[in-house]
Order: sequence, then structure tokens, then C-alpha cells
Amino acid sequence: MPRLRGIRALAAAWVAAGSGTALAQAVDPQWLVERPSHRALARVRAEGAAPAPFETDGCSGGLSSVWRVAASRLPDFGEAFGAHPPWEACCVAHDRLYHLGGDDPEPEASYAARLEADQALEVCVRATGEAAAALEEEGAAQVRLGYEAVARAMFVAVRFGGAPCSGLPWRWGFGHAGCAAGPEDLLGDP
Repeated sequence: MPRLRGIRALAAAWVAAGSGTALAQAVDPQWLVERPSHRALARVRAEGAAPAPFETDGCSGGLSSVWRVAASRLPDFGEAFGAHPPWEACCVAHDRLYHLGGDDPEPEASYAARLEADQALEVCVRATGEAAAALEEEGAAQVRLGYEAVARAMFVAVRFGGAPCSGLPWRWGFGHAGCAAGPEDLLGDP
């Protein structure tokens, strides 16, 4: 685990030093794993088929649906916290970014855009927590901690489960159908 942290720190240092995204990605283990699927998504996008219309489920992975069930079946919960997660707008904005898979279909740019979208989700959920904490006279610190934990968990979840061409409904580029990495995506340039 320390070696992995060292590799990620090196990648971050390259980006911070302005040495370029491609070099930083070359030492990022997640990029190495995702590269074939970003290549496959670029290939699907190059074929020119129109993407599916945008749809959202709010917060994926059951977050919004479980919240709605809890709010409807537990009236005190629904009254106190609302029918939807307070950070659901963050999820919808994230889904909009994920739908097309970024503006630039090139694999390196696609990967960078996905990371940026995931970081924006985390920041948005934290900001929602700051707004909620500002309304609290007591317990603001606990509210902040709770939202920070949710924000971090959501970031980790989307980084783990949001890669393109995975077949999952919440994947990067979910608006593009028929995306599957093949041998040609595995054997491209490093």
C-alpha cells in the first residue's frame, strides 16, 4: 500500500509541476486499468451514433431509491430529512457529466474528465454539508463530519464502479450503447 501511495504522489507531483497529463497517467495504476475501456469508448464515439437521451436515477447504486423508501415508510425520517437525499442535485450534475463521457473522446482526456467529474461530486456533497452545518446551532461539527464521510464514500464508489464500458448503468459515457473493450483496445500504445 505505501508503494501505491508513492506512485499516486508521483503522478500528482507531475501534474502539479505541469509536466503533462499523459505522463502523470502513465504512472497512475487506475489509468493503466481503465485505459482499454477509455479507448473502447473513444471508438464507439467515433462511430458517430447519437447518444441516448439523458436520464438520471438521482444518486446511483440505490442511494436515492433507498432514501425515498426510508422517507416514505419512516415519517419522522422523511419529515426531518426530506424525501430525497440533500445531495441529490450533486448526483444529477455528476450524471450529466457521465452521460456523454466528457467533451473530448481521446482516452487520456476522457480519463481526466472522469476524474474531474468525480472530484466535483465530492466537492459538491461537502458543500451541501457545509450549507447544512451552517443551519445547525448545535451539532454542526457532526453534520460536517457526516457529509465529509458521505462525500468521500461516494468519490471512492464512483472511482471504483464508474469506468467506461463496464456494462453498469452508471458508467462513464452511459449515453453511448455498445461499448465493450476488445483486443484492439488492450494492445494500443502504452
